[in-house]
Amino acid sequence: MPWQKWEFVGTRESIYSRIFIFHYMQSSQLSRFLSSTSDDKKSEEVFANASWIDDRFDFDPEECNVANGKWVFNSSLKPLYSDTSCPYIDRQFSCVKNGRNDSDYLHWEWQPEDCTLPPFNPELALKKLQGKRLLFVGDSLQRNQWESFVCMVQGIIPEKKKSMKRGRVHSVFKAKEYNATIEFYWAPFLVESNTDIRIIGDPKKRIIKVDQITERAKNWTGVDILVFNTYVWWMSGLRLKALWGSFANGEEGFEELDTPVAYKLGLRTWANWVDSTIDPNKTRVFFTTMSPAHTKSADWGHKDGIKCFNETRPVKKKNHWGSGSNKDMMSVVAKVVKRMKVPVNVINITQISEYRIDAHSSVYTETGGKILSEEERANPLNADCIHWCLPGVPDTWNQIFLAML
Repeated sequence: MPWQKWEFVGTRESIYSRIFIFHYMQSSQLSRFLSSTSDDKKSEEVFANASWIDDRFDFDPEECNVANGKWVFNSSLKPLYSDTSCPYIDRQFSCVKNGRNDSDYLHWEWQPEDCTLPPFNPELALKKLQGKRLLFVGDSLQRNQWESFVCMVQGIIPEKKKSMKRGRVHSVFKAKEYNATIEFYWAPFLVESNTDIRIIGDPKKRIIKVDQITERAKNWTGVDILVFNTYVWWMSGLRLKALWGSFANGEEGFEELDTPVAYKLGLRTWANWVDSTIDPNKTRVFFTTMSPAHTKSADWGHKDGIKCFNETRPVKKKNHWGSGSNKDMMSVVAKVVKRMKVPVNVINITQISEYRIDAHSSVYTETGGKILSEEERANPLNADCIHWCLPGVPDTWNQIFLAML
């Protein structure tokens, strides 16, 4: 009989020293064992109150489907930081600072069905990064994940032994004692576009240069661990303007492509760069799957709701999948990664995040550099149902990421 872990909710002192015997005994033997203990009543209470047998195996990224599981409420679960204790969180993600009073969203723990997911250990994370560069590359959701990772480790580093240098495109957190950096590089499409640096608000005026990546990617070399993402910026409409060759001719020469087609071309350009540039013996490559948007409350049965406004609990329905996650786009990632020569570790966050309608920035955010007023917070149309509160769901993404490291 395989080794199994027991969770006891009753008294256990009388058999604590002999608990290992349970794992190898048949039920009749267990009965005899219990009746022979010095304190029958206590022992029977222990056995009767054994609430479950956890036969999940230790986390192994090759064996465990981490997306198959459930969110379990754990009132004793405490985040490693808050948006007041960590000074590196964008105001956009600082929900408590911005007026969010409910706190249940902070106490949900992801439990895979097949394996046990180890808790995030800041000391272990920094030891794994000793002498290394970790670079997150992507959009504002990747910045969400980067800030989460920084906040989860920075609390154990003395003030004088850490630093942060913010840039419009490239930001670097240094853990000096470990000679490690945790960095973020802004590249919302990964490939180049006319809206990378100077953001064009009107999606119809954006043009994606699906065959060009070098100008951005030259800043991603010499890195030990690369974590990429790109999704939400591609989802501005059913079709996108794509361009081959130079931007010198302005908008001339672009073609309108279906979003999955443009996405595939862009990802292939990224994949070709990785395969031709990255030495897998020196650099590990990760790709974070799409983070779902929760902009249609009818997706989870709240027909009278508006976006994720006022949601305070996760969706309970098994395998819930809303309209904010495009399966065609997800399959593009899977197909492109499968054909690559350099191994890419996929951090599958989509399904686990689909349930978390309660954990977005919602109306506890800022717009145009200003925090929403009370009057603006009362308007559900102002809810940001794309980005996530910190601390929050991105901490679980990093818990999975660290386990994969």
